[in-house]
Amino acid sequence: MKDVQSQTDMRNVALKNVGIKNLKWPICVLDKENKTQNTIAIIDVSVDLPHNLRGTHMSRFVEVIGEMKNVLPQSLEETLDKLMERLDSKAANIKIEFDYFIKKTSPVTNIASFVDVRCCFEASKEDKFKFLMGVSVPITTLCPCSKEISKFGAHNQRATVDIKVAMNKLIWIEDIVEIAEESASSPVYSLLKRQDEKFVTEQSYLNPRFVEDVTREVVLRLEERKEIDWYSVNVESIESIHNHSAFAYTEKGFTL
Repeated sequence: MKDVQSQTDMRNVALKNVGIKNLKWPICVLDKENKTQNTIAIIDVSVDLPHNLRGTHMSRFVEVIGEMKNVLPQSLEETLDKLMERLDSKAANIKIEFDYFIKKTSPVTNIASFVDVRCCFEASKEDKFKFLMGVSVPITTLCPCSKEISKFGAHNQRATVDIKVAMNKLIWIEDIVEIAEESASSPVYSLLKRQDEKFVTEQSYLNPRFVEDVTREVVLRLEERKEIDWYSVNVESIESIHNHSAFAYTEKGFTL
């Protein structure tokens, strides 16, 4: 059959990224406690396209993704190598977003339940292989200013800590989640009995945090991890008494 994609294009415009987005796919990732965990991913994958080719072969992206086993940095590099070979490209990129479930016990009653965090693996290869792991962790923050100026109580809200890391050695998703939760006024839980709710409420009150505080606390903990070469931290608070959110962002190497 006629290969239309491989026709010569005369417009002399190279394309940096061509590929597929929002492919829903079952994957298996490493799990610190249970070795592996099965979940569902949303995948974007692309390659570059030379100026003289009309199009790429989109079906080959799905074929290569179907050959992936456990999703980890080594297998992602192998996947990018296959893409560049089969699509005759010099660069390839893949982004995999998925829900990851961690078993957590309530702080007083010790009842187990699952908390899900949103994770993202981003990998690219041209001259060198690059890999970033992103974890989005829900937390609670309590406003230090509100606590200071109020006769009783203080407003609190759910916030999200988004951490991206470039690593030189495996670091577990659970380790990143722990760093985020330790930096918060309190972690969040799927299941809390009354005794637990009392504990979490009082813990938050005794540990007030601005988004700036959480961001700096996360940075200090990330700096202690020798496995991490680079990081970015973004904390967003969904404010409970304002009609806007508050956020703070920084990354390794930024100074003023």
